[in-house]
Amino acid sequence: MASDRKTLQLRELLASVSLFQACDKQMLDDIAQSLEVQKFAGNEVVFSKGDHMQALYVIERGKVKAHDGDYLFAEFGPHDFFGEYSLIDDSIRSASVTALVETSLLVLSKEKFDQLLERNSRVARSIMVTLIGRLRNFNVHEEQLAQKSQDLAREKESLEKERAELEKLNATKDKFFSLIAHDLKNPFNTIIGLSELVLQRFDSYSGKKIKEFVRQIYNYSTHTYTLLDNMLQWARSQTKQIKVHRDNIDLQTIIHDNINLLQNKADEKNLQLETDIRKDAVCVYADENMTGTVVRNLISNAIKFTGEKGLVVVRTQRNDPHHVLISVIDNGMGIPEENLDKIFDLDAGYSTQGTRSEKGTGLGLILCKEFVQMNHGKIWVESEVNKGSAFHVLLPAASEVKKENTEE
Repeated sequence: MASDRKTLQLRELLASVSLFQACDKQMLDDIAQSLEVQKFAGNEVVFSKGDHMQALYVIERGKVKAHDGDYLFAEFGPHDFFGEYSLIDDSIRSASVTALVETSLLVLSKEKFDQLLERNSRVARSIMVTLIGRLRNFNVHEEQLAQKSQDLAREKESLEKERAELEKLNATKDKFFSLIAHDLKNPFNTIIGLSELVLQRFDSYSGKKIKEFVRQIYNYSTHTYTLLDNMLQWARSQTKQIKVHRDNIDLQTIIHDNINLLQNKADEKNLQLETDIRKDAVCVYADENMTGTVVRNLISNAIKFTGEKGLVVVRTQRNDPHHVLISVIDNGMGIPEENLDKIFDLDAGYSTQGTRSEKGTGLGLILCKEFVQMNHGKIWVESEVNKGSAFHVLLPAASEVKKENTEE
């Protein structure tokens, strides 16, 4: 009888947990009988980031926090749950969980869960129905950051021989995540909110209003895509996953292609985009994709920080017999002198808003520095507040005799 009473109590508790709301009574009874109770004192660790513990946790009473060191992802209270993905994924824990007060947890191990599925496959379907609904309401950026943390952890294991570089990567990872977290979260929240409005109230809005919503969704999506693209390329460069393919490449094509790509952004501000490409400074010996990324980021930044009816000029010139100088010059906001040394430094965490409050993390310039250095070049900036900036990139000039494509 005591056992039946306990099962009934657990069934009632599980019925109030969102993950199990699609389960019928028999399913809830089966799950309740598979649970183990674990108790933790305040500040006691439930599991740590990197652990392989595979179990779902439901809070019977108390409170816990999910965190990475001092960075707090979330807090959970009674009838909340966490760790559900470990039931279907063998990945290591991407965050630590610590009890904030005296806490009682109901634990469903992966082994018990697999046994449940063998007896009743409808359990998985019922849980997945609720889980999919929950995923739609999750904060998107936390899932991506958690996955990226797992990816970086796997990469560190495979590069054990390069311990010094891995230690440097680990030291900058938390700083990097905290730098971009805000800039990822807000655009996604806006995109989801605007999309929901259009989806639910489409017939009540005018065509003009819907067009405005679509414009905002496009702008936020473009910003977020650029940020994610820079983030992933930067991460790949740090883990040596990017191979440098240096060859003789045509700067004129790269510059004009990226100007065409960014022309709409310039038109929105009535900006003039001009080129001054010298005939003796058209070709460099560098990686074509990396050079395109550098040029694109520098032109995009110039547009962002230049006001209405401003001017952006992309210039090339022969610096000496062995190098070509690429300059992106604007007459925009400029950069205070005390910040010039910060813009290429991830640890400095420097970022500012554009002339239309455009947001960014400064990661684009960090990526530019990485790529330029990987191609045996240099990058620097000259700037004066309210007069504009000039970003300069020095790359090796192309060889007169075309070299074979090389990997570094």
